[in-house]
Amino acid sequence: MATSKEYLHFILDQLSGLTEISYRCAFGEYMIYHRGKVAAYLCDNRLLVKPVPSAVRMMPEARHEPPYEGAKDMLLVDNVDGREFLATLFTAMYPELPEPKKKKVW
Repeated sequence: MATSKEYLHFILDQLSGLTEISYRCAFGEYMIYHRGKVAAYLCDNRLLVKPVPSAVRMMPEARHEPPYEGAKDMLLVDNVDGREFLATLFTAMYPELPEPKKKKVW
């Protein structure tokens, strides 16, 4: 089951207090970017964040799930209704997220 547009727009609305939130569609699912870095995936109407240390500390009981078969585990965010929690989570995660890969120029 692909992520619905309604769920995408709900999550984007929940993150609307943050600057530079964007997304990209890939195979019916979505990657969520925070200030140019991949922070989360929306897969099967689930919000999954990168398992960086700050996210693990903020959600110690979170389930580790792959966004799709064969992928590395990410943290399932259960508190998607908590707008302030999501803003705090994404802000705390940002310094620990990997830098975007440089695109090769041919």
